[in-house]
Amino acid sequence: TGQGSISPASFIPVAEDSGLILALGEYVLRKACLQARQWHEHQGFQGTIAVNVSAVQFRQNDFTDLVLRVLSETGFPPQCLELEVTESVVMQGLESVVQKMGILESHGIKLAIDDFGTGYSSLSYLRQFAIDRLKIDQSFVHDLPGNADAQAIIRAMVAMGRSLGLRVMAEGVETKAQAHFLQDIECTESQGYLYAKPMEPNDFEAWLKTRN
Repeated sequence: TGQGSISPASFIPVAEDSGLILALGEYVLRKACLQARQWHEHQGFQGTIAVNVSAVQFRQNDFTDLVLRVLSETGFPPQCLELEVTESVVMQGLESVVQKMGILESHGIKLAIDDFGTGYSSLSYLRQFAIDRLKIDQSFVHDLPGNADAQAIIRAMVAMGRSLGLRVMAEGVETKAQAHFLQDIECTESQGYLYAKPMEPNDFEAWLKTRN
């Protein structure tokens, strides 16, 4: 098209509206599992791989069957896969969501609520979901550590997540001051440009060697 790189914020809604997100989502899941399996076998990488799931994907009746089939075909361990969904996804069709999450959890697949704090979920429902991690949206992290309101909100999110037995990760960490604040309130997991920017697989392998 001559437009160069296009942000997912621009093309994902188009893919969802057109239905192409189903084929695209399956391709991304399969590609991620194959790549992570290669890293496990040849690069000494032992972590999980996280894959974002669209609302359109998650609502499909055969979504759990698809995930399990891809894992079987790629030979990737279920316990090393984490699926990320947003609050808006899990709040649509609660009974179906709970059922699907239960099936995925029973196979060892991890689930995370992405961009937490920007949706409209009822906190009481979090107890029903088979989730492992809350990912605090970067909009809250951006104003750390100087903004008192941001501090209070993130303290509350971290405390709530920990009280529910969930892992809590902060998104969009870009400065050491932000990282230090999060560590001080016992938010022990974070991601962002402070640690690394998005990179191609070969670049990640080189980066991983420096970390090892």
